[in-house]
Amino acid sequence: MSKFIAIMYQWLEERFHLSKAVEFMNKKYVPVHRHSVWYYFGGVSLFLFIVQVITGILLLMYYKSGEDQAFESIHFIMSKVQFGWLIRSIHSWAANLFILAIMIHMFSVYFERAYRKPRELTWLSGMLMLFIAMTFGFSGYLLPWNEVSYFATKVGTDIAGVIPVIGEPMLIFLRGGEDVTGATLSRFFGLHVAILPVAFSLILGIHLLFVQVQGMSTPIHMQHLKESEIKKMPFFPNFVLRDLLLWLIVLNILAILAVFFPWELGNKADPFLPAPAGIKPEWYFLFMFQTLKYIPGHILFIDGELFGILMFGVGGLLWMMVPFWDRESSQGKINKKVSYFGLFIVAFIITLTIIGWLA
Repeated sequence: MSKFIAIMYQWLEERFHLSKAVEFMNKKYVPVHRHSVWYYFGGVSLFLFIVQVITGILLLMYYKSGEDQAFESIHFIMSKVQFGWLIRSIHSWAANLFILAIMIHMFSVYFERAYRKPRELTWLSGMLMLFIAMTFGFSGYLLPWNEVSYFATKVGTDIAGVIPVIGEPMLIFLRGGEDVTGATLSRFFGLHVAILPVAFSLILGIHLLFVQVQGMSTPIHMQHLKESEIKKMPFFPNFVLRDLLLWLIVLNILAILAVFFPWELGNKADPFLPAPAGIKPEWYFLFMFQTLKYIPGHILFIDGELFGILMFGVGGLLWMMVPFWDRESSQGKINKKVSYFGLFIVAFIITLTIIGWLA
């Protein structure tokens, strides 16, 4: 076996010069400190995206888009296709863990100030991937065409329609008309399986290139140390093997969730029936949904729902632009106001999500 591997490696080496890539990785090092564990969540996010792509392709072999076929095709996958129920459960659970891993990675980068100069574009590309991942979740939620996903999509697109000037055209564009119909399903299907994967893959490639060129960020409190005083581990094979070990652990967690908590299909959507009681969006939108419920109908001359959407928009933009307004971190100083702001956002999201889940 080892001889076969050696022959294959030599065959590839003659054509692709793999030794140069190995030599490049051997020169890369990862800082080791008490917060090093957060480095691994970027790799976990990458792994879950790969799982999403593989399981999504498998589901695509049997899935049929269209309001008369979507629900039935998912039912066929879960009941007739061998291990179809397992693949769908893994895909659904991986989607949720994917967004969770990206959010953890994003917050760890924020609190470690890893967005500071010269990594501003790395932060921006990461934020774009978070937004695309949440759009992945929103578009994929409708594809089973069950009653929960149907009415959740109706509520979500209604919220988008509140935005001044662009709201109404955006609503019609997303739905393919005035109401959520088969045209909406077709648009969300195309978005989910074609447009978003291509956009995410392109930005992911750019993001990984930035990380490889600039290396792992060193915490601000270690910047005063000389290069020789910073403890490091080789990227290959030490860090890579640790990353792969965590991938195996995540794969086991996915398998346990998929087997013991299989993703339910529910009932087929019927536009003529009333919305189910207590309908809620997915957990990553729940804090926004719950916040909008607390905002009064009108604030001064502005509609309450519109005010909430504008506040979330402004807040998201400020968060995305943090490398450009947090000047102290760019100068190697710890800005405590940024930390307090981040802690408030984390506490706000967790609290409102729990309240919305229990409500």
